[in-house]
Amino acid sequence: MLVRADLNVPMKDGAVGDKTRITGVAPTIDYLSKHGAKVVVMSHFGRPGGKADPALSLAPIAEPLGAVLSRPVTFVADCVGDAAQSIIAQMKDGDVALLENLRFHAGEEANDQEFAGELAALGDLYVMDAFSCAHRAHASVEAIAHLLPGAPGNLMDQELIALENVIENPKSPAAGIIGGAKVSTKLEVLGNLTARLDKILIGGAMANTFLAATGVNVGASLCEHDMAETAQAVLDKAQKAGCDIVLPVDAVVAKELAADVATRTVAIGEVPEDSMILDIGPESAGLFTERLGKCESLVWNGPLGAFETKPFDTGTNGVARAVAEMTKNGKLISVAGGGDTVAALAHAGVINDLIYVSTAGGAFLEFIEGNDLPGVMALKAATKIPLPQGE
Repeated sequence: MLVRADLNVPMKDGAVGDKTRITGVAPTIDYLSKHGAKVVVMSHFGRPGGKADPALSLAPIAEPLGAVLSRPVTFVADCVGDAAQSIIAQMKDGDVALLENLRFHAGEEANDQEFAGELAALGDLYVMDAFSCAHRAHASVEAIAHLLPGAPGNLMDQELIALENVIENPKSPAAGIIGGAKVSTKLEVLGNLTARLDKILIGGAMANTFLAATGVNVGASLCEHDMAETAQAVLDKAQKAGCDIVLPVDAVVAKELAADVATRTVAIGEVPEDSMILDIGPESAGLFTERLGKCESLVWNGPLGAFETKPFDTGTNGVARAVAEMTKNGKLISVAGGGDTVAALAHAGVINDLIYVSTAGGAFLEFIEGNDLPGVMALKAATKIPLPQGE
């Protein structure tokens, strides 16, 4: 059984620096192995440009994957060809093997049918468990799904259910928290969510652009002044759709972004010319929490301030902990995703308290933009396979 995983993990000095993606796919591999499947795991790693690069080999991943699974994982020195076929032919029921980096072959990123056929020849069934790669029309993600009967893995299933619960069929009132640096990178997200949600809370430097568009002086803050008309168009669209856009009412400002600098909390509209907005203020955090308290579901993408630098993590931390509390009390269906968002929630100590936190950066963003993901569409069109039942 071929399992498409995402083992593109951070490495430091030849060792895995973060096992999150390994532990994420482990339940699917473990489940299939325990039910007698010969599990062949495939993944990309880095950007080798279609050529073999020893520095980007998946070989160092085999041992950590085996440790998480509590069983040996055989590393296969190529992902296609005679060597791969020979080792797979020797596998016994329950064995697990890890193929070499898919991107060592140019056919992977080209979504080449012939390369997909070579991969498909290594198994009878296909399990897609790499939602984080689902926005890529690559051979192991899209083309192969048309060649073998397929099914989503545990991680893929969880991700799709979570996102559908807050984007496609959200419990109303439904809210979004959208933060980060630039409106220009989140236009599609905002455009899609204003038509689907009841309210959107905007923070981070992105909020500065919206504030400036409404005539507020944001001082020396990071702001896309050339996006003022676009921001106003988003506000107008939201109003027509009945979506309430909530912007900060106060801010923590400083003359530079650095730890332990002198800060002031000021009302929006009173930002000094020589200062930058670096976090939402306590009144804004309270306002955001109050609005969320009236909602049933939430999708969160982007921090509310420069959380990496104290004390500008206070606003994000406060709202994150309030969301976690509402979630634990069964009052809120909360789903979050995106690299900075995951880091911010981890920093706040609540990453395990939301309903679901996605580590899929690009795929998560494209899904909440309303785009069809090639890996999801291909899997839905594939011949479905029933996975083993029972323990």
